[in-house]
Amino acid sequence: MTRLSDKFALVTGAAQGIGAAIARAFVAEGANVLVTDIDAEAGAATAREIGAGFAALDVREEADWQRVTGRLERLDILVNNAGITGLEAGAAHDPENAGLEDWHAVHRTNLDGVFLGCKYGIRAMRKSGGGAIINVSSRSGLVGIPAAAAYASSKAAVRNHTKTVALYCAEQELDIRCNSIHPAAILTPMWEPMLGSGPDRDARMREFVADTPLRRFGTPEEVAAVAVLLASDEAAYMTGTELNIDGGILAGSAAAPATD
Repeated sequence: MTRLSDKFALVTGAAQGIGAAIARAFVAEGANVLVTDIDAEAGAATAREIGAGFAALDVREEADWQRVTGRLERLDILVNNAGITGLEAGAAHDPENAGLEDWHAVHRTNLDGVFLGCKYGIRAMRKSGGGAIINVSSRSGLVGIPAAAAYASSKAAVRNHTKTVALYCAEQELDIRCNSIHPAAILTPMWEPMLGSGPDRDARMREFVADTPLRRFGTPEEVAAVAVLLASDEAAYMTGTELNIDGGILAGSAAAPATD
């Protein structure tokens, strides 16, 4: 498997979940991968497991981006994956009760992190002669989410900034493509607080995906497969594009299977 042979990739938020799956898939396709994460211990462990390098990176901090990208000899692929929901600490995130500090915290990671990643990714790729930037947005960037207003807002901004970056790079005659991925109902550690454990876990899982046409959770590996495509030369004519990985949620509703 050599679709990414001789390419150098940096993946943010790659200690676990979708980021780890993307990093693993890139390594399997022949890329040299730098796993980055704010959690240095977990990130380094993932890097060792998959045969990648590691660098601590807080995507909110410009100095971190300068430090990490400044040490790279080249950069061919950047995946801006790091993100938070804002719900991790139990704070209210509906439009009426969300606190301004909580709102800003989500945007600093999800939006500022992508802005800085694109900024320094473009600069690094100029030196490399081109590359591919992949921004991980969400289905929540395409529709409203009443209980997660900041998350939805930040992911919508990621979607639009992706298009801006794509147009800017084309305008500058840079061989840099920028596309966004929009996952939904992907079974990652982010879901664990809602699913819990015990005998009712399977029932809760079925409830969460009952309105998904494919009626199951997606896997991080299925998101990673799309990232591999966008990172590869097979997608050389794709830029400013958004790809949904949502089990058909945005397509509409599907009839329930017939039962006896």
